Amino acid sequence: MRTLFFDCFAGASGDMILGALVAAGADARALRDQLALLNVAGFEVSFETVDRSGISATHAVVNTADQTQHRHLSAILKIIADAPLSETVKARASRIFERLGEAEARVHNVPVEKIHFHEVGALDAIVDVVGACVGFELLGIERFVSSPLHVGSGTVEMAHGRFPVPPPAVAELLRDVPVYATDIKGELVTPTGAAIISTVCAEFGALPAMRVAATGYGAGTRQYKDFPNVLRVMVGEMEATTAASTSSIEGDNLDTAGEKLFMIETNLDDTSPQLVGYAMERAFALGALDCFLTPVQMKKNRPGVVVSILCRASEREALTKLLFEETTTLGVRSYEVERRALGREFVTVETGFGAINVKVARRGDGSVSNVAPEYEDCRAAAVRAGVPLHVVEAAARAAVNVAAGENGKDESE
Repeated sequence: MRTLFFDCFAGASGDMILGALVAAGADARALRDQLALLNVAGFEVSFETVDRSGISATHAVVNTADQTQHRHLSAILKIIADAPLSETVKARASRIFERLGEAEARVHNVPVEKIHFHEVGALDAIVDVVGACVGFELLGIERFVSSPLHVGSGTVEMAHGRFPVPPPAVAELLRDVPVYATDIKGELVTPTGAAIISTVCAEFGALPAMRVAATGYGAGTRQYKDFPNVLRVMVGEMEATTAASTSSIEGDNLDTAGEKLFMIETNLDDTSPQLVGYAMERAFALGALDCFLTPVQMKKNRPGVVVSILCRASEREALTKLLFEETTTLGVRSYEVERRALGREFVTVETGFGAINVKVARRGDGSVSNVAPEYEDCRAAAVRAGVPLHVVEAAARAAVNVAAGENGKDESE
């Protein structure tokens, strides 16, 4: 399982997360192309290599034209919803901002609809949050784990005055999350960083057992003496913890890993389709591996729908709670299932229509089993070029095959 570990020994902010993802292998150009799909103007994103106490790190620089513009949550969610991004990116980014709004509302004791996003509402925060979610998708992340967060110490100047570190909204976002402070002065965890990590991570603790494929360092803006102000992320495949989870079926060449998952289901015949669709979006944002709807005929001849959510054990409780909160159900059932899945990776290929992200599934012997070009990338490229969608998809598949052939040739030589 593709896993990302946040090593927050120097805290975390939105730009640190963005820089670390690029340093770990997320394609910077593909990320910028996806951010350009946001229906907002006046921002530029660049990445530069900097030194932080002897560590080479990537600094994400977000320049915007409206740093002082404040937005309500509804306006930010509309910007995200209207963008032609993948549903996973939109659902995850929306949930992050929802949690930001909920935290601010609790701090100020006002309805979330009345919250103006001050420190986190400017355009640069929208770019950080959506950019991070795009980066997660580009890297194919399926599981998120974080170390305890180093929050810093002292006080920080904010729109409403001077507050202790961590400031109120950050403290609210990090409820039930392990944190600690040292003598390092300053706000090491920003609201945006706290919202991203606390939303995507269901696990906090030490580095999990995994085969590390890439490590990236994202630079913070401030520089300290003898203290690297960087966020480290480590990306790799989770090590199986039991023989059952690593066994393959004898006699085939798939070598697919088996893993224990949970299926959560509920039957609905009195819920608005709009609410069901929203619940599905929320499910993916909370870490569901899959979510689908099945039409059924229920008692009293009522047409209904079965909501099915596939998830890991760590997300089971949160997704069960989601169904009770977002639908009219009075009962939810769950049962354990076993899934066998091919290994997969995300690659970026160059085509005559631009860069396209592609998911490549491989058998145990390393050969390609399936190639799936990213729909949103292909759609955007087809619209730009004025060609049918299937033409762009075919070009992306062909580019993967060419790359695979070249790699094979190199190895044989």
